[in-house]
Amino acid sequence: MSNLDIRSAKRADWDQALVDIADYVCDYEVNSELAFETAHHCLMDTLACGFQALDYPACTKLLGPVVPGATLSGGARVPGTSYELDPVMAAFNIGAMNRWLDFNDTWLAAEWGHPSDNLGGILATADYLSRQARAAGKAPLTMRDVLVAAIKAHEIQGVLALENSFNRVGLDHVLLVRVASTAVVTHMLGGDREQVRNAVSNAWIDGCSLRTYRHAPNTGSRKSWAAGDATSRAVRLALIAMTGEMGYPSALSAKTWGYYDVLFKGNAFRFQRPYGSYVMENILFKISYPAEFHSQTAVEAGMTLHAEVKDRIGEIEKVVIETQEAGVRIIDKTGPLDNPADRDHCIQYMVAVPLIFGRLTAADYEDSVASDPRIDELRDKMTVRENKQYTKDYFDPELRYIGNSVQVFFKDGSSTERVEVHFPIGHRERREEGIPVLKQKFVDSVSPKLAPEQWAKLDELCADREKLASTSVDDFMALLVA
Repeated sequence: MSNLDIRSAKRADWDQALVDIADYVCDYEVNSELAFETAHHCLMDTLACGFQALDYPACTKLLGPVVPGATLSGGARVPGTSYELDPVMAAFNIGAMNRWLDFNDTWLAAEWGHPSDNLGGILATADYLSRQARAAGKAPLTMRDVLVAAIKAHEIQGVLALENSFNRVGLDHVLLVRVASTAVVTHMLGGDREQVRNAVSNAWIDGCSLRTYRHAPNTGSRKSWAAGDATSRAVRLALIAMTGEMGYPSALSAKTWGYYDVLFKGNAFRFQRPYGSYVMENILFKISYPAEFHSQTAVEAGMTLHAEVKDRIGEIEKVVIETQEAGVRIIDKTGPLDNPADRDHCIQYMVAVPLIFGRLTAADYEDSVASDPRIDELRDKMTVRENKQYTKDYFDPELRYIGNSVQVFFKDGSSTERVEVHFPIGHRERREEGIPVLKQKFVDSVSPKLAPEQWAKLDELCADREKLASTSVDDFMALLVA
């Protein structure tokens, strides 16, 4: 806690948590080949998610300048569109696209989240800086700079999440996107250690979004643009810090008025490990199903059972789903589901669709599919309960499993086998199996939206890690313009 009396106006020392973030961003040299390889795949996966989101008007209506016509020639490009925007608004656009379908990467610990959300601010800032540099006859940033920033943003968000649960006090994980993006973007803009500390202190002082929009009875589409808002705010705070604006050394620990006392029940953050490249190396990819990650293995189990039950849906008496404690708390949901955002955070819905149709795509959350009466009839027959071993394996830092099981029971007394899946195809334990699926997701998502020659150049570039890393950011982003 703060080393000063609340009545004293003497400036406090910097909170160690703020110092550690600034030191890491400014000083740490990323030398993990695994981290760079994974970051390369993360970039492809995230772009795939963003391009898929362009098929949904609920997303595209939010894209473009905040005020009609307020574009910026020579600004940051928004992939899959022709928009050129200031980097703050471009970050919102890219961040919202990437997160819209709940299909980008995931980190699960005491807190969860989607660290590739940070690529909204990173790509927007990198493209803007590169175009400005080239116009001034200077060298632009390279995609290696983007990958380094992504690795560091993943690490800040993920390490903070390991031991600190914001959801348990009703706060949303996009806070960690704002903090991580603020740190790396300030450094990308040329900020030194002091400026990074100043910017990050303001990110914490911003407080937190409530999780209201993620839970019944208010689940809604804000959960799809909340991360875009967070990474956009980060770029704004970074730009403010670069003017020389001051920071707040005890933003976390100040008695009564600091983050810990106001929003974290007086508890200081706990840390399991120092910042390095651990999070990117162990990130979870959503490459098969656009579904909340605690349900990924349940969906896979449902897919396994589809052939056995598809012709007996009307004969089902009950379906038993076992999941982790977090899965019960977040996505066990009964009653009417109002919108796609409601449905992709309901484990019963996400199991019912595979059992009935043998698939789960983003389109399956839309009203046209949800209106099939068999889905809600099947949901009403489902029981969701915690499996304590799944919970234990979920928190084990050496495992990080996300186990689920599904078993279907019929009215005649027969049943399927209990299908258990401990970790999904996007888990590090299944990388060899998963990366080809990730690459196909990239092809299927991006290629239809670009001109054939443009796609061929992008595809060739993304197939060569070294060539991609050495490519200037502005040249790379030009390949994404539609």
